[in-house]
Amino acid sequence: MAVLSHPDRAELRLADVLEAFAHPIRLRIVHRLAHGAERSCGELLPEVSKSTASHHWRVLRESGVLHQRREGRRLVMHLRREDLEARFPGLLDVVLAAAGDDPEVAGADGVMAGARQG
Repeated sequence: MAVLSHPDRAELRLADVLEAFAHPIRLRIVHRLAHGAERSCGELLPEVSKSTASHHWRVLRESGVLHQRREGRRLVMHLRREDLEARFPGLLDVVLAAAGDDPEVAGADGVMAGARQG
């Protein structure tokens, strides 16, 4: 299995983070992870193909927005909130607030309704 690489906090670059936030599917992932708990890849994006999801996981992981780890055969992830806040104070909160107003990101689908309760 391939090693999952993550940049250190000091290596986070604003351009990479903003690029990661620039796609509606990646914003949807960030929005869904913002509620705290670690989530598996399959439960976060059941509505997209595995190859599409894998591409978005990689972009978010390599930009430093999320952290992935293997748990048996599953990949679980969480938002790197503390690292993002330390490098770019307030950025994540602004992005999440804007994403919450975007129906394409925070639509009332079944996955989002479950995430809001948690």
